[in-house]
Amino acid sequence: MRPTMVEVFKTNVGEKDQSKWLVGKLRRHFPESRINLDAEDCDRVLRVEAAEVRPEEVIELVTSSGFHCEILP
Repeated sequence: MRPTMVEVFKTNVGEKDQSKWLVGKLRRHFPESRINLDAEDCDRVLRVEAAEVRPEEVIELVTSSGFHCEILP
């Protein structure tokens, strides 16, 4: 079993409908990942957990969907 990577991102997704839609899109693109987004957190945290997480791909998908996304330090 491969070790699990976790990446955490700050977004500007503010509504639950937007959050559900975006998480669904990310899950289709990364089917082996566990993904959640807390739209009520001040940083609107997107968490992606998988054997391998490629942050640049996550950021590209989120920003191409019209939202801001950056890695949380």
